Amino acid sequence: MSLFVQKYGGTSVGTVERIESVAEKVAGFREQGHDMVVVVSAMSGETNRLIGMANQIQETPDPREMDVLVSTGEQVTIALLCMALKKRGWDARSYTGTQVKILTDNAHTKARIQDIDVSNMRDDLDAGRVVVVAGFQGVDENGNITTLGRGGSDTTGVALAAALKADECQIYTDVDGVYTTDPRVCEGARRLEKITFEEMLEMASQGSKVLQIRAVEFAGKYNVPLRVLHSFQDGPGTLITLDEDFSDMEQPVVSGIAFNRDEAKVTVVGVPDTPGVAARILAPIGAANIEIDVIVQNVSADGTTDMTFTVHRNDVAKAREVLGKVCADVKAREVITDDKIAKVSIVGVGMRSHAGVASKMFDALAEDNINIQMITTSEIKIAVIIDERYLELAVRSLHKAFGLDAIES
Repeated sequence: MSLFVQKYGGTSVGTVERIESVAEKVAGFREQGHDMVVVVSAMSGETNRLIGMANQIQETPDPREMDVLVSTGEQVTIALLCMALKKRGWDARSYTGTQVKILTDNAHTKARIQDIDVSNMRDDLDAGRVVVVAGFQGVDENGNITTLGRGGSDTTGVALAAALKADECQIYTDVDGVYTTDPRVCEGARRLEKITFEEMLEMASQGSKVLQIRAVEFAGKYNVPLRVLHSFQDGPGTLITLDEDFSDMEQPVVSGIAFNRDEAKVTVVGVPDTPGVAARILAPIGAANIEIDVIVQNVSADGTTDMTFTVHRNDVAKAREVLGKVCADVKAREVITDDKIAKVSIVGVGMRSHAGVASKMFDALAEDNINIQMITTSEIKIAVIIDERYLELAVRSLHKAFGLDAIES
């Protein structure tokens, strides 16, 4: 007998019929003798519907009231799923984040989990019940409802698995695992049997949309075995685990190719090459809550330099506005932006022990006449900024160059 925490996203519970299907799947695990905790999202489209209503009333909705509003979506799903389980003869009990007491900080709409009280859930599991928990939500120390940000149900699932010391946290979604790259872009993409937390974190941060980054961070921190599975198809999925779990197998140099179309490039031209000028440029960007990704500064010429960095495409107009004032302050010449770029990354723990990975990547791109505009690296990742029109060609070229087409699912 094992304890599984399963999370089902909005698509998986998008209709009453699909909720019935989830109940059938959960009942199957109970029949095998497993203890079950199920985390669910709101039905697909429901959160957007609630946000739309809020925006009709307030241009910038009050964050506390927004959390009260959007948290109701999951409350519907947990009740319906419990009904479906009871219909099948399995006792089940629903919990909102407040009822569990998933304690968070008070940062409304983007709260972080601080503690979880598992006592009531333990009592229910001991009594043979299925525990059904609303994802994406918690409560602060003053009793206010909070939410964890879009995609936060993944984080709820992993956090509950860590608190309950579950044998595995299973994330059910509309794909059957983690792939070497997006199959819609590269026909040769293959499902990975296993991937490390480090690799999954890099893949998620570089553009892979399979899992929320915070959920992967949480799983790695507390060593929660994490498996990605398809909601409507049987299969082993992909297990996300520690490096040590790969000691008995030959790890490929590169495990996957990630990409992100949502980047824009900002260049501050003619910056005086003096100490502290970078901070004077980047600090106002941070103060405006604009996240910076890749940063490159050119070699100084004639006492000036150019500083280039990337931001989310939705933030480029705000960044340009902020930098307009900064340029006058630091006496830079101008600001140039480009929102027709994309980022492509190769990721793999095998890169630690293999030389020549970067040159192989650059050669593959050069063979297709793809120019590299910026480069950034970590121990297990090399990411490049390229012209957006070459993105899919670059992904396919790199996938082939590193032999990922040959990986068996």
